Amino acid sequence: MRRIGGRVARMLCRPTVTGLKNVPETGGFIVASNHLSFLDSVLIQGIFPRPVSFFAKAEYFTQPGLRGRGMRFFFESFGSVPVDRDKQSGAVEALYGLTDIINGGHGVGIYPEGTRSRDGRLYRGKNGVGWLALATGVPVVPVGLRGTQKLQPPDKNMMRPAKFAMHVGEPLQFEKLGEKHSMKPRKEATAQIMDAIAELSGQERVDSYNARPADPGLKPKADG
Repeated sequence: MRRIGGRVARMLCRPTVTGLKNVPETGGFIVASNHLSFLDSVLIQGIFPRPVSFFAKAEYFTQPGLRGRGMRFFFESFGSVPVDRDKQSGAVEALYGLTDIINGGHGVGIYPEGTRSRDGRLYRGKNGVGWLALATGVPVVPVGLRGTQKLQPPDKNMMRPAKFAMHVGEPLQFEKLGEKHSMKPRKEATAQIMDAIAELSGQERVDSYNARPADPGLKPKADG
């Protein structure tokens, strides 16, 4: 599924992709990217030379019926990790889950902004990415996506081919401090990562957190 997705994206969209040589050939690593489209994870997972596991909303794994089973198969095929974004404990547990994947020698992806930018600007990064970098000590590969929102604009269900760019920066290395460390180095690491993403994406920056919009298409009753 990952290879097929990457080939289809390259064939239909003819993206500009730079810096894939910066992806570590072995060992665990973290991909930190800006977030413009629902398809960003699929594009990164399909184009990167090594598998990358991303967070995905828990609702994608619990929808009922044939459509729900199809969604679950799709996200599991790409190595996505379910997370309940409405619970703080769910996000924390998911971060610990990503450390297990990293310690197993694999790649994980995270969007420091927390959710898609609906106006194209780059919002302030949340400190989870800094915690993950310092807890594991593995390289952080910054990614700047440009134009992926054209593939599926916000609030649209239809997807359409469109040119986009994916720029992969040189890995950032932070000292491994373990799972318990202070907030100051976490904020400093997050700031460095966001600076690298901004340089690659060329986005206007916003010094505030991005608010997550309500999702009317996913109702609590879907669990039952």
